[in-house]
Amino acid sequence: MAPERREPSPFKDGARTGRRLQVFAAILAMALLLAFLVVHHVRARDESVLAGNTRQLAQTPPSVVAVTVENSTGPRPLTLPGATAAWYTSTIYARVNGYVDKWYADIGDHVRKGQVLASIDTPDLDAQLVVAKAKLNAAEAEVKVKEAEAEFAKSTYDRWMQSPNGVVSEQERENKKAGYDSAVAQLNAAKAQVALNQGEVDNVAAFETYKQVTAPYDGTIIERRIDIGNLVTAGSSASTTPLYRITQDDPMRVFVDVPQSVSVDLMKAGIPAHIKSDDATQAVFEGKIARTAAAINPGSRTLRVEVDIPNSNHVLVPGLYVQVRFDLQTKGLVEVPAAALIFRSNGPQVAVIDGTDVVHFRSVTIARDDGDVVEIATGLAPGDRVALNISDAIADGEKVAVVGSTPNGVAASGAPAAEHIVEDADRAASH
Repeated sequence: MAPERREPSPFKDGARTGRRLQVFAAILAMALLLAFLVVHHVRARDESVLAGNTRQLAQTPPSVVAVTVENSTGPRPLTLPGATAAWYTSTIYARVNGYVDKWYADIGDHVRKGQVLASIDTPDLDAQLVVAKAKLNAAEAEVKVKEAEAEFAKSTYDRWMQSPNGVVSEQERENKKAGYDSAVAQLNAAKAQVALNQGEVDNVAAFETYKQVTAPYDGTIIERRIDIGNLVTAGSSASTTPLYRITQDDPMRVFVDVPQSVSVDLMKAGIPAHIKSDDATQAVFEGKIARTAAAINPGSRTLRVEVDIPNSNHVLVPGLYVQVRFDLQTKGLVEVPAAALIFRSNGPQVAVIDGTDVVHFRSVTIARDDGDVVEIATGLAPGDRVALNISDAIADGEKVAVVGSTPNGVAASGAPAAEHIVEDADRAASH
């Protein structure tokens, strides 16, 4: 007889599942508790380290980078942007009314003084010349008539004057004299009319020469605004169209606007200038200051300086951007890097560090600002140590830790020894 098969009890299975859930919940709670304890311990340790570091930093003087200032020596290079300009730039307009017959010069052409650039057909002017010459011919013919009349009046007057008294009356003699004087006056008037008509002919003929448009000097055509058949009008008003624009670019002018921070007395005629082109050739040209405006532009606060350089091979063109370097003589004043200056409401200052590494803020007077280097007129003496890029949190009289120092922060070329200053600043920041 087969054994009896028992069905699984749902109550026993449910009990086993409940015990498993309880065990899993207990393990999860223990894991969360352990994680909480670990996080709390780590946070407490970090807070303790941070508090210790904070106390240490509070007790440690702030770090600064310092330089020892010295008097400036030798020439100081000053590089500024500039722009080339033609020696002459002229806009050529028509002097007569007419139509463009031909043009002979185009943009980029190098032309000589007096060379014909274009010719203008002037039918109205030609007709005026014909009329003026006809008037002159008529006036000259009138002079011949008046000369004959004056000659006849003179001979008549002479005969009456030579007649014996009693044959002709005095009144008749006076009438003949008056007739002679009138004939002479009419002859003079006719000659004056000839001169007037001759002037009119000369005037029209002079304008006839302007039918040929010529170059005013040796130069280069940079713009042509005419073509054959164009109507051109004499004059240079806003309503008239120019024919050509021409420039003379040998020699060449270089315009430089020098900031007013550079002493005006340093920018004098004759100071050498080195002009470097920013084009692909990177060519360098030598020149000298030819003239200055001798006045500061109130709008830009700059001094206009002009340098003249030869340009016989026409390498430079007008409107080119260039870099201009001047070698300016220094005045032997104390010089500091620009990073040492602090600008406040009471003027520029520097942070001077004394022998005990205590900071003292001192007002100074700027003599010249070359960008990277500043010459100080008053407030500093050779041998003083000044801080660079000092923090606003450092107060006057506070002790500091000098973590880096350079002789004077100025390299031989006149620029600050930036690589040393940056390294010192990075080391200071790391501490």
